[in-house]
Amino acid sequence: MARMLRFSALTGALLVAATLAIAGCATNAGPGAAPDPIGTWGDPSESTEPSIVLAADGTLTGTDGCNRLTGAWSMDDTTVTFEHVATTRMFCEGVDTWLSELAAATIADETMTVLDESGAEIGTLPRTE
Repeated sequence: MARMLRFSALTGALLVAATLAIAGCATNAGPGAAPDPIGTWGDPSESTEPSIVLAADGTLTGTDGCNRLTGAWSMDDTTVTFEHVATTRMFCEGVDTWLSELAAATIADETMTVLDESGAEIGTLPRTE
């Protein structure tokens, strides 16, 4: 009887461990996994603040806080590359239009670090959706 109880306890512990491992895999991409760039970065409801939306089909839309942006994006390992980005060229007094210089980005946690053509950091955007 004691042997049967130990076997049942061991089996139960293994089932719990397996369930937790499977649940962890379902919710965590794991170390070294590429971040998911799809979504909204920045707050699009703030008309004078920069924001971009990266769609699953590889297109992007957004604003630098003054001008509208449209283009395409792709991901290679952990770097997002922005391609064929077109922007309007309106003058908006007092608005920092740094996002219009985007060329690439990296993502860590819920923050996108935007880089210019030379690879220099020009700003960050938080994930909002």
